[in-house]
Amino acid sequence: MRWLVGWSSVAASFRAGSYGPGGYGTAGAVGEPDEGRTVHPVGAQLLWGDPDPLWAVGDWRPDEIRIVSVGADTRLAVLGCCAATDEELRVGLFAARGGALRHLSAWPGSYTAVAQVARRVTVVGDLAGARPVFYTPWAGGTAYGTAALPLADLIEAQLDIGHLAALLACPDVPEALGDSTPYAGVRRIPPGHALVLREGSREITGYEPVASLAVAAPQLAPAAAVEGVRDALVSAVRARLTAPRHAPETLPPDPGPVPGMGPAERRAARGGPAPGIGADLSGGPASATLALLAAGLPGVPGTVLGHGTGAGERLLAVTFNDLTVPGAGRQAELERAGAMAANPRLHHVVVTGGEECLPYADLEGPLTDEPGPSLIAAPRHRRRLLSGSADHFTGSGARQVLDAHPARLADLLMDRQRRHLLRPATALAKAGGPTAHSLFVPLTVYRAARRLARTPYRTGIESAADALRASAADGRGAPRLDEVASPLSISLAALSWTRPGPAARWLTGEALAEVSVRLMASATRPAPSQRPGEARASAALARYAADHRILEQAAEVRSQRLHAPFLDNQVVRACRALPESLRVQPGARATILRTVLSASGVRDLPPGWGAPSHAPSTAAARAGLRQSADPLISLFEAPLLADAGLVEARTVRKALRAAAAGEPLPLDGLADLISTELWLRRLLSRRGTCWTGTAAPRQRAVAGGVTPPRRPTLRS
Repeated sequence: MRWLVGWSSVAASFRAGSYGPGGYGTAGAVGEPDEGRTVHPVGAQLLWGDPDPLWAVGDWRPDEIRIVSVGADTRLAVLGCCAATDEELRVGLFAARGGALRHLSAWPGSYTAVAQVARRVTVVGDLAGARPVFYTPWAGGTAYGTAALPLADLIEAQLDIGHLAALLACPDVPEALGDSTPYAGVRRIPPGHALVLREGSREITGYEPVASLAVAAPQLAPAAAVEGVRDALVSAVRARLTAPRHAPETLPPDPGPVPGMGPAERRAARGGPAPGIGADLSGGPASATLALLAAGLPGVPGTVLGHGTGAGERLLAVTFNDLTVPGAGRQAELERAGAMAANPRLHHVVVTGGEECLPYADLEGPLTDEPGPSLIAAPRHRRRLLSGSADHFTGSGARQVLDAHPARLADLLMDRQRRHLLRPATALAKAGGPTAHSLFVPLTVYRAARRLARTPYRTGIESAADALRASAADGRGAPRLDEVASPLSISLAALSWTRPGPAARWLTGEALAEVSVRLMASATRPAPSQRPGEARASAALARYAADHRILEQAAEVRSQRLHAPFLDNQVVRACRALPESLRVQPGARATILRTVLSASGVRDLPPGWGAPSHAPSTAAARAGLRQSADPLISLFEAPLLADAGLVEARTVRKALRAAAAGEPLPLDGLADLISTELWLRRLLSRRGTCWTGTAAPRQRAVAGGVTPPRRPTLRS
């Protein structure tokens, strides 16, 4: 895991030049900043010193850390993949010095920017939330970082049980989560915002322009908007291709020919990625677009160690074939991937996975910064990534940035564009099959969209809080979605300001009451300047980006970098400029990406390209739950979630048995519960701390006073 950390305090607490040859900073212990004790992160690389130090921690590549200075106290650090030249970084630093922070987020790539101008430190987060920024009060000032766990270690934080309850009850509702994290006292800045520190004082400011709710923002023509998406995607892919190529660290030698194993399989068995550039090729439109763009764009040949074959180097395309989930839909995707891999610039590798790769099959894994549903499938993804390259493209986030959230239908009504509701409503009627009620589906969708368009923000939040409070009072659990979710029921449930998550039905009344209190408190704050569809889409993107970040940590392969260009700032901005009328049409994502490829010279796509397919992932989750039912039930014999008062162990065990038997229960909700329980166990069994020095915290975060084998007690 890679992260950066720093702090800003009052001038009297630190003295410039107090770092010795070892790069250790002078800072006080908690509440004692003036004693001159040392504290610094373990394994850190000092970027700049007192009075406001900054460190980079982890296995950063040399080209991933760039620092430009225009004076003794004016400098900019950019960590990650950034395609800007040094001159462009200096121009951005001058703009940030004048307060124009948006310039620091306008370059192609995925990165975190930290600007220091005298005693003012500015940390810029991204638009999606894949590169978050956290902060906490410490030593008379503010400590910040791109990971929450090190800050929790620094202040010896306890668990925030209210945040975990909100994460399970309403994972897609920012009003319930707020700026909290699983660690009490550690806060998160929202996506699209920056943290500004001045001698310990802090301010959170947004850097994106705000549109008025009364007047719709001017929209680009569809052709111009799609062209903007193409330019942004090409720039994002080129940013990775023009960066220095890297080879993994020295691995054990290849044992030579092995029956039934090719070079890629032998390398994966040894545990390391291939040198150069690679990409997922699942057969879907997002990964295929990135693979074909990367194969057709020129890049820097070879690696810094001389690996690669120069101009003739081929892109390594990886396809995962799940042998446990047969089906016509999955077979069609594999055939499309094979047809696209016939491109001479692609080298195709098919990774097969059996029962050992099913979700829940492996409950062991590394500790991540936060909990996330991707923990249950991380070993499955890691098997695929082990056959990838040192720099590996993935199509993650394309659905969230390109597809229309159902709540955007209400935005169309607010803009008086009723005619554009006909095609999506008709598609929902067809998706449900021919029934006696099919003719009434368009009218039902229209009424739900109109109701949301006419519901004020505060009313919608208060109604959701009241529903949770009523459910907690009579012990019925949270309001439930349909047992068997159809496209129509999912869309109708999404046409609201907020709705409970799939795991809410298994939470206790106390947990639901806590979440309702958080919702009511958020309703008293100023309403957001976004329309309901735009707000719900932004929340869904932030939630997905956060889980993608957890997946990167849980399935991390040493010396490998995962690249998700659809989550880059420039791509997110370009996708937000797409007209609503274009975005809500059925098959819009495939149509947009087909146009992007066509404009880039790729026109020969296999039949059926862009067809959606969710059945294999659902079938794999159900098969994995059925295979691992006994270990999962044992996991909830004495769960930590029950100790925290969030669930009743008997209720969850009953649900696991029912789901393993094939009853139509929401598998996403069970995945949320299981992944949170796994994360808690890994956190409380952790040893050590992220900090060292004479004033470093003597206890680790959250479970500082717990010693095995005594059962840990969670405190809110």
